[in-house]
Amino acid sequence: MKQFFKFMFASFAGTILTFIVIFLMFAGIIASLVAMSGDEEVKVKDHSVLHIKWNTEIRDRSSDNPFEGFDFATMKSNKPIGLYQILKNIDKAARDSRIDGIFLDMESIPAGMATSEEIRNKLIDFKESGKFIVSYANGYDQKAYYLASLADEIYLNAEGSILFKGLQAQLMFFKGMLDKMDIDMQIVRGPNNKYKSAVEPLMLEHVSKANREQLEELLNSIWGKFITAISDSRGISIDELTEIANKLELSTAEKALEYKFIDGAIYRDEVISILKKKTGIEEDDKLKSVSFAKYTNAKVKDNEGLKRDKVAIVFAEGSIVQGKSDGTNIGSATTAAAISKARKNKKVKAIVFRVNSGGGDALASEVIRREVELASKDMPVIVSMGNLAASGGYWISTSADYIFAQPTTITGSIGVFGVIPNFEGLMKNKLGINVDNIMTNDNSDFIDVMKPLSPYQHAKLDEVITKIYNDFTELVATSRNLDISYVDSIAKGRVWSGVDALKLGLVDSFGGIEDAVDYAAEKAELGTNYRIVTYPQRKEFIEQLMEELTGQASQTIVKNELGEYYRYYQNIQTLKNMKGVQARIPFFMEIN
Repeated sequence: MKQFFKFMFASFAGTILTFIVIFLMFAGIIASLVAMSGDEEVKVKDHSVLHIKWNTEIRDRSSDNPFEGFDFATMKSNKPIGLYQILKNIDKAARDSRIDGIFLDMESIPAGMATSEEIRNKLIDFKESGKFIVSYANGYDQKAYYLASLADEIYLNAEGSILFKGLQAQLMFFKGMLDKMDIDMQIVRGPNNKYKSAVEPLMLEHVSKANREQLEELLNSIWGKFITAISDSRGISIDELTEIANKLELSTAEKALEYKFIDGAIYRDEVISILKKKTGIEEDDKLKSVSFAKYTNAKVKDNEGLKRDKVAIVFAEGSIVQGKSDGTNIGSATTAAAISKARKNKKVKAIVFRVNSGGGDALASEVIRREVELASKDMPVIVSMGNLAASGGYWISTSADYIFAQPTTITGSIGVFGVIPNFEGLMKNKLGINVDNIMTNDNSDFIDVMKPLSPYQHAKLDEVITKIYNDFTELVATSRNLDISYVDSIAKGRVWSGVDALKLGLVDSFGGIEDAVDYAAEKAELGTNYRIVTYPQRKEFIEQLMEELTGQASQTIVKNELGEYYRYYQNIQTLKNMKGVQARIPFFMEIN
């Protein structure tokens, strides 16, 4: 028997060791393939066209995921590019003598309004180089056309159309589902949060009057910026654009041409011929082009040398949660540590805090804000707001020295709420399970998800919510040098567009991430003698690989399978994970 166990354990240990060796070999092979396919320098030919086609979601920072976009069939990387890299690529193309122009080849842009605007502004800068931009699509949706409208020439498939209809906010309400499951979502949002509509999907079946009021104003503000930009680019009056949208007039390419939205209703091969002509290529020769993703690895000569001083960009994108960050959430521990590390780096002279968040956990928001406050005592800290910087996203921005936002940024939502689910009905009435308690004190069952809050407990929680709301408004008043009664009047959980936020004093200027970097460098008196570093720092490849082989992989699979419907899955996950005091915008909302 002794001999049996000896051989059994030896065999088991050998199997484990073999597995480890095979895994490390596999990881090494994959690491090499990903590195070689993603980092190989790209040679750009003279008189080339930069081909821009959006296939994956545009986030602020390029993905950490080593497998995202990696094609195992061809062993090549098609990794999505982050906004900051997109802006750098366009700027590089403007300076690159080998690039004659840009070909915008798109039907949609998988990005929020403010991100689309930031890319659009960068393309306008590109045109100042004297190079051309030509756009083509089989059909444009609204955001794609908004981006394309700046092009020198806009073409549409002869059988295509343009979706031009105005904006709508689509909200999901879960009360009916919760009622059927006999789950009572106990909501506490204090007396001063009537616009804090993030809780409405849990307690109402339709949009409240206050929420409808704020969303109508928000949408009209964004739409106003949207059609003003198109009007300026295409020479079509605002009134005419409004009438076209109201009547859905752009259902055919002929109508789009008639209303001057496009310069021609043609086919792709005809557009390629136009591009050949613009770049001096013979009709029978192949168009010289380089894809936007590959162009990331193209080199453009400069003689600026190594720069010692640094401006750090700290990226914060997603919902704010306690603990560590992952691919979709801003972890308070990770983000606070990143800001602290940048602050303590003697070569870092300024910080740009890029915030793209609709908020989340109130305590986690305060942990991050405190690090911003500490950093601002040592160096300039400039906030760059993305698509969203609202509620908790605004909270973490308050202690910065200066705030940039886009006109279409959604911000504000200064307010908090508490959500305590009560599963007593579900357990008892649906599952036949009774739960009983034995306690040492009057309120030992505070906060118990298996029974309702008592009136006393509800009142105590309301005290907490009210205090946090007062702390939030006082924080805004102090940091923005505003009267607290004024802040309360524009707070109450109300969301604002960047246009309104500038008028109200909640942000300092319009601009994107590059404007924030320039301003930070100016405040640090660096001139142009600095380089960019980014935080949080990337994980080692093996650590990323392990995450992919565990929890992260399942999320990628679900996202790939659900496609455009993935947002509904995200809403359910957010609902499931939400607990305690929250500083969020209406997170079950989709603007399209």
